[in-house]
Amino acid sequence: MRQTILFQHNSLAALMAGLYQGTMSLNHLLEHGDLGIGTLDQIDGELIILDGQAYQARGTGGKVEVLALDKKARVPYAAVARHRADQRFSLDQALSDAELKEWLESKFTSYNLFHSIKIKGQFKDMHVRMIPKSPLGKSFAEIAQSQPEFTREEVSGTLLGFWTPELFHGVSVAGYHLHFLSDDKQFGGHVLDFQLLNGQAEIGQIDGLFQDFPVNSQAFREADFDVEQLRKDIDQSE
Repeated sequence: MRQTILFQHNSLAALMAGLYQGTMSLNHLLEHGDLGIGTLDQIDGELIILDGQAYQARGTGGKVEVLALDKKARVPYAAVARHRADQRFSLDQALSDAELKEWLESKFTSYNLFHSIKIKGQFKDMHVRMIPKSPLGKSFAEIAQSQPEFTREEVSGTLLGFWTPELFHGVSVAGYHLHFLSDDKQFGGHVLDFQLLNGQAEIGQIDGLFQDFPVNSQAFREADFDVEQLRKDIDQSE
């Protein structure tokens, strides 16, 4: 059985510190996975990678806009993997956000391993947010205080992302980091809350982590990170 590697470009902590310049092309990123999450240059909305296609979800003019992305687009931060469905389950009862997450965790092979999550289902409601395009250097926590949020009722689509062990908090956010994309490709974003009606769940064990650094970014090489503040910002923003 092939190994599943989580490929992460840059770290969530660096993004929190205001390093928003795109430092990797989607073309390069998609060589490492077909399912993933992240953001775009200048944190312009949410990056959603589903079945090898990249989408951008952003809130503009009081409404959600979802765009299929050209592979020339660049990302300052992203995490991708070649999703392997080690476990599949049918979900035939209504579950809240918290109930579904607790149920998923009961199926994990280990709480010290990353897991990929992919759930295709019908949702009573889906509550998402999109980080707005922002200037370099402004703290993520400050920007997140005024990010647009949207809710759609009775929507079908795919919930996807990763679960991170507490051991790796800061590299990513401990626990769940999930994005959503509707089947009609008209709604999506960073997931805040939802009510699942029914669906099909897939859980994949991640066998290894490849941490990719933006070595050609002068801003990253010269950054002086306040690690304790970054941890606080992650907890506040995610």
